[in-house]
Amino acid sequence: MAEIYDIRTIMLQVIQDQQPKGRTDAALAQNSVLGETKRRLEITPGLAIDQVILTAWYDLFRTGYLAWGLNLENPNPPFFHVTENGRHTLESLSRDPGNPAGYLRHLASVAELNPIAHSYLAEGLDCYVGGLYKAAAVMVGGAAESIILELRDATIQKLTSLDKPIPKHLDDWRVKTVSGALHSFLDGQKAQFGHELRDEFEAYWTAFAQQIRAVRNDAGHPTSVDPVTQDSVHASLLIFPELAGLASKLKKWIMSDLK
Repeated sequence: MAEIYDIRTIMLQVIQDQQPKGRTDAALAQNSVLGETKRRLEITPGLAIDQVILTAWYDLFRTGYLAWGLNLENPNPPFFHVTENGRHTLESLSRDPGNPAGYLRHLASVAELNPIAHSYLAEGLDCYVGGLYKAAAVMVGGAAESIILELRDATIQKLTSLDKPIPKHLDDWRVKTVSGALHSFLDGQKAQFGHELRDEFEAYWTAFAQQIRAVRNDAGHPTSVDPVTQDSVHASLLIFPELAGLASKLKKWIMSDLK
């Protein structure tokens, strides 16, 4: 049976295709979207798949991507419209976190996550599309921390093989301390990087501390009733592939070129 993320992706693509482009175009309507979604899935029809499609459909309403009604004269089903939140997702459908299948495909094209990071990120995406933004922030922060620790371990392994000293605090148990020590070490090596890697290092490393980690800390150590917004978690998820891609390139450089 098709995965719920794949169904969501196809459904969003159908909505994007069927959005009215002019005044004479038909309004968005439930039966048209559901019928075309089922056709594009190209799977054996039946009650089970129908109910999975319906689950994905109503999730888009429950989490605020769609809302019933065309206008005040036609406020009820079968007509519906795309909300502001939904429009943001459709603008970058192929890789937006609101489309987890597309987002994960894009991420896989720039980095290969370790199993721990992948499990945290996948749960973070589940939380995000479910509107659980505080939980999503914590999960995305956990995935980013796993990437930093993996890079730390690769650095220690290579330095040990070269019989070189381990930088102070690199083997600390606190991720913030490790991140700072790792940044200091790599910053001292960046003259040996290629031009592209050096630019990415300078541009994206601080994103971990300034965006992903800050939002994660806001969720884990709240100082207000609503410390984390949909926009802040969305930003963290958009930055995450850049961090993962950078970490993959740094790990490759460490294992092959660090001397």
